[in-house]
Amino acid sequence: MDQETPLRVGGVNPAMARMGLVLVHGRGGSAADILGLGEALALPDIATIAPEAPGRSWWPTSFLAPMGQMNPHVDRGLAAVDAAIDALVEGGLPREKIALAGFSQGGCLALEYAARKGGLAAVFGLSAGLVGTRDAMAGGPQPALYGFAAKAFDYDTDLSGTPVEITVHEEDPHIPLARGQESLAVFEHLGARARLHVAPGPGHGITDAGITAMRAHLNGA
Repeated sequence: MDQETPLRVGGVNPAMARMGLVLVHGRGGSAADILGLGEALALPDIATIAPEAPGRSWWPTSFLAPMGQMNPHVDRGLAAVDAAIDALVEGGLPREKIALAGFSQGGCLALEYAARKGGLAAVFGLSAGLVGTRDAMAGGPQPALYGFAAKAFDYDTDLSGTPVEITVHEEDPHIPLARGQESLAVFEHLGARARLHVAPGPGHGITDAGITAMRAHLNGA
């Protein structure tokens, strides 16, 4: 991990923790901000850790930008998540006892990490969907994807039995409902125990359904 993407820790020492939770902030947020979500869960035996993006943004565009534009930013974000997981493992937690959660940009990064790498206790994408679209406008602009092209979902990770919880608002200005639905289908195809929670009306935020799902899985893991 380079100095541009520092890690901030919270909760209990990993050596004493029942589980670990990597938290990934959204655009304009910070590691300290998203660690507050871990505190709000009120789970006293969880070790939390959060990387912070340079300039507090994981990428400068919509998450639906073509993958040719997204890949350098996504690769850096994935490396930051790897570093956070590695820190918990080095602290004494096995990878299979580490969950991953993120909000907005961070939620999209969390889902992308899970789809590419897997091996985690649970994954939570809060107001999120899988990242990117095709570089070529195959099929033309998709109104349901806010004018972006479709994406080739070519993941082949085995996520058999992994809980994946995705939340999105019915009318989210940043995350199309269609991408939330596509993401659900992808994770189901990869074998995950995936659910999509759709909040009615407009909005972009952490919902009660997302918090409830996180508490349920982290309490029961």
